[in-house]
Amino acid sequence: MTLKRMLNTPPVAVTLYFVIVGSIAWVAYTGAQQMGYNWQWYQVPQYIYTFTDDGFQAGEILTGLWATIVLSVTCFALATLMGLCVALLRLSSLVVGKGVAIGYLEFVRNIPLLVLLYLFYYVLGPIFGLDRWTAAVLTLSVFHSALISEIFRAGINSVAVGQWEAAASIGMSRAQAYRYIILPQSIRFMLPPLTGEIVHLIKSSAIVSVIAVAELTTVGRNIISDTYMSFEIWFTIALAYLVLTLILSFGVSMLERRFTTET
Repeated sequence: MTLKRMLNTPPVAVTLYFVIVGSIAWVAYTGAQQMGYNWQWYQVPQYIYTFTDDGFQAGEILTGLWATIVLSVTCFALATLMGLCVALLRLSSLVVGKGVAIGYLEFVRNIPLLVLLYLFYYVLGPIFGLDRWTAAVLTLSVFHSALISEIFRAGINSVAVGQWEAAASIGMSRAQAYRYIILPQSIRFMLPPLTGEIVHLIKSSAIVSVIAVAELTTVGRNIISDTYMSFEIWFTIALAYLVLTLILSFGVSMLERRFTTET
């Protein structure tokens, strides 16, 4: 087994991930001790959950985590739709459509995500009346649609040319060939990278905290400004992202093994 394949196996990858995170945590802990930092881990649970007379109550961190999940799922759904449209335009025989798709991809891929966020919120926001949430959704959707469109294009191109010829031989239009033959066959090529893309989207969603969208990172910053528990809160926020992305990463690994076995 090559070194690359060994590092990509789930047990090794997870172990390596925890070693890196543990090393960062150890360095932070050592630095905090040297600064004489007063650890207050006992206060952290109240920001995750509480029990009252009404029963279980989600704390600010769980509420922020749920907002991150909702934001990520919403953006991924919109980005997938936009990415499919861009991919189909690029693969079409229309010169104008192909030019628009290429121009869109080059524009989006060559602008930093933070600049794109500022563009939607501070420039287009006042013009079109976009609130923080809408600007965040549009920014992440547009940025990731460019990446997803390339996944769709690669998946569609992975289908044998003979499938197009078979569709044409029975009188199918290009749209019918896409719907009934090409896209269903390309799904098995696209699912693993698409799942990986939603992991990427979850991590990049933290950037919307700069415009105060109430997601997990923003909640963490607000708690720290009130309590000054920088280390405890950031470690907790990092762990929440870690658990969420690891669950999805395991899903990616299972899909890859399944499709590798089928092929």
